[in-house]
Order: sequence, then C-alpha cells, then structure tokens
Amino acid sequence: MSETLLDVQGLTCPLPVLKANKALRSLPAGARLVVLATDPASVKDFRAYAAETGHALVGFSEDKGQFRFTLRKREDPAPKAEPDP
Repeated sequence: MSETLLDVQGLTCPLPVLKANKALRSLPAGARLVVLATDPASVKDFRAYAAETGHALVGFSEDKGQFRFTLRKREDPAPKAEPDP
C-alpha cells in the first residue's frame, strides 16, 4: 500500500487542508497520505474535509502539539453513463 508523508507543521488554517487536498489529487485511489500539522484548528478541519470529500480519515493522533492525520484516498467514482440518444 502506498503511503506519502506531508509535513505542514507551522502552517495555519486553511493551508494544511489545502496542501493535503493538492497532494491527494496526485495519488492513486486507496493510497494513504500522512499529514503532520501543528495548527490546533486542523483537527476540526481534517474531520470536515474527510466528511465532505469522501476520503477516509483512518488515523489521528496528537503528541506534544503535533497532530498526525492519516487519510486514505477514496476510490474514484465510476464514470457517469451517457444517456442513449
């Protein structure tokens, strides 16, 4: 399983989520993105981001002001079928 680390420590809202979103776009479906952040607001932001986008927040921890989020990229949605003429 592919796992990528994104260090956004020192950045404040909304940059950690924006950078994570950009990183996830370049990853294949099912890949994991581990994000290291220090902004306390990122806890709420990543939970909301996962709920809105369908990416899974599969892990979260905090140690001495460092937050670690593990996101799994959602499976690509099936292409929409075009209606028959």
